[in-house]
Amino acid sequence: MADQASVHWSQADAVARVVIDRPARFNAMTRQMWRDLKRVFGELNCRSDVRCVLLQGQGDHFCAGGDISEYPMFRHDVEALRTFHEEEVWGGLQAILDCDVPVIAAIRGNCMGAGVEMASCCDLRIATDDARFGAPIGKLGFPMAPREALLVAGALGDGLARAMLLGAQIFKAERLLGNGFLCQTLESLSFDDAVERMTEQVLSLSTLSARLNKQTLRALAAQGLSDAVLDRAYDYAAHEEHREGIAAFLEKRPPRF
Repeated sequence: MADQASVHWSQADAVARVVIDRPARFNAMTRQMWRDLKRVFGELNCRSDVRCVLLQGQGDHFCAGGDISEYPMFRHDVEALRTFHEEEVWGGLQAILDCDVPVIAAIRGNCMGAGVEMASCCDLRIATDDARFGAPIGKLGFPMAPREALLVAGALGDGLARAMLLGAQIFKAERLLGNGFLCQTLESLSFDDAVERMTEQVLSLSTLSARLNKQTLRALAAQGLSDAVLDRAYDYAAHEEHREGIAAFLEKRPPRF
């Protein structure tokens, strides 16, 4: 199977369907896919005929994280690392956050790292009961970028965010339903019907109300980060643990920290 890798969208009536499309790698995000994500939501945000956006992965998984095979090519240079997180990754995430109509995350299978970040940008999250969530980047020797960590902690809550980032814990959908991150979990056979019902419910409501509510919620959530934190956020680029974590993953061996 060719390793197709893209984020693309299609529209049916007032619903736009955005697909994270790289099934051969469980929809792991490449740098180009982050740029695609920004472009796609930028296009959707200019359309007055879209009243709801559905974000989903192609096939059996939502998103398994970032494409680690790309990391040795740029992650060990401070400025390249900063560009990746602040322009490419955050550019895609901010584009989702900027969407003025409700965004539904339909989550199957693995939702890791980048998947958790994208899901955290969505307004409503529904998952299969066998979905798995985590951000075990501690095994890779690097932290979550500041803006991304603020986003995830805000959506998951401080306790679960710390468990994911500091304990590399993986959670089942039931746990995230209990803390409010997910609004519904279902068996896989019932999942598509439930997503359709949720979409229909959104479409039955006032679009003006949705747009104004989202603008208000964005304003309430705006907390910001100090320039000092952002200035030093990527100084770890050349650190030996950063190099070792990525190398160990690619060599399929335990890291030696």
